[in-house]
Amino acid sequence: MNRQTLLGLGFLSPALLAVVMFFLLPVVLTVVFAFTNMSTSTGILGGEYQISESDLRRLPTAGVREEAVEMLAGAGYAVRADTLALFAAEFGDKRAQELEALHGGDSFKDRRAMERALKDLRRDPIRSVRERKAAAELFRISILGQRFPTEAAFVEAITALGIPEADQAALTEAAYTGWTFTTQNFELLWELPATWRYALNSALYVVLTLAFNVGFGLFLALSTFYLPTRTAQTFRAIWFLPRILPPVLYVLMWQWLTWDQGFISAILRPFGIEPINWMRHTATHAWTFIVLINGCVGASLGMILFSSSLRAIPETQLFAAQVDGANRWQQVRFVLLPQMRWPILFITSYQTLSLLTSFEYILLATDGGPGRQTEVWALAAYHTALSNYGGNLEYGLGAAYALALVIIGILLSALYLRFFNFRDLVAKPRIEQ
Repeated sequence: MNRQTLLGLGFLSPALLAVVMFFLLPVVLTVVFAFTNMSTSTGILGGEYQISESDLRRLPTAGVREEAVEMLAGAGYAVRADTLALFAAEFGDKRAQELEALHGGDSFKDRRAMERALKDLRRDPIRSVRERKAAAELFRISILGQRFPTEAAFVEAITALGIPEADQAALTEAAYTGWTFTTQNFELLWELPATWRYALNSALYVVLTLAFNVGFGLFLALSTFYLPTRTAQTFRAIWFLPRILPPVLYVLMWQWLTWDQGFISAILRPFGIEPINWMRHTATHAWTFIVLINGCVGASLGMILFSSSLRAIPETQLFAAQVDGANRWQQVRFVLLPQMRWPILFITSYQTLSLLTSFEYILLATDGGPGRQTEVWALAAYHTALSNYGGNLEYGLGAAYALALVIIGILLSALYLRFFNFRDLVAKPRIEQ
């Protein structure tokens, strides 16, 4: 490797590092997370080992025998050397010695029985009910509800309870509260009815908004193509405002137009139409404004790119068409549009991928309402992994939603390249062959 190559790699290294960190790594992590059950309850750095009383019912289905489950449930309280040491540290050696003399080696099924045993102390009784309850908990030998930071500590605890080795492996696996690798996320995506509703909403959103973006953007570009240069630039600048406005401010403007005390209701009130929230009143209203909100943003970008492409077409072709008697519509149909395949391919592909993964305008406008009727796939992934009312953020399931979008985007890109005959678009002109 010569010096020029090394120098080139040195200059490219920051860009390569940025590509790996901000493009490749997120995709890899999404793929990894999609095959885990990672959530708020499991944590992201590993978990602990814990068996609660509610877990006892599912242990037999996890391969733990009924005898071991009964041992876990009925461990109870016991006066042993280790529990007496804890009691002596809290309530004194004299009380511990007297209790050992009275009940040394005894076991009790519940805390109430243990408290009755503590009442047998005569030389220095525990008179406070609260202290007696606290003292009884020191003799608890059940591991239910206790957290063990490592597997070794958990195995040691269940061994001390007398759990047979045949049940320890299954019990340890069932007690683990951290994340594990699984394909359950994709099974849920296939089985949940809400998944199909999100898919249908996404298809509706992409198709309607994409048609508006490409069609209206191309219409604006063609309309301004024949205008005087200064007039056309002013008109394009006005239509480009939705693209440069902050999304929050832009959606707030639409909400001011559509809320029950907004501009639309104020205009319609004199005609006897009751004020309503036009954006969220029905699903049809919500979809109409979602398409308009996103469509105006997308159409502005399409207008700029299409206008630049139209300006790149030699004017001599238009002059020749005029000489042949072509009117404006014929010039558009037979001269301009055939040479716009590449820009239309780019805008269509870009807007499709953008719409598949974007949800910020829907989040700000309707948040998926009314009644989740406008909840698209990307917004469902956001709600599942980063923001939901249940409190348990399911990172693995949200990543599975996102991974499905990545796969769909790749397939649609390949379809677009095939539909627009990409090879012919990038082929050398015949005069150069």
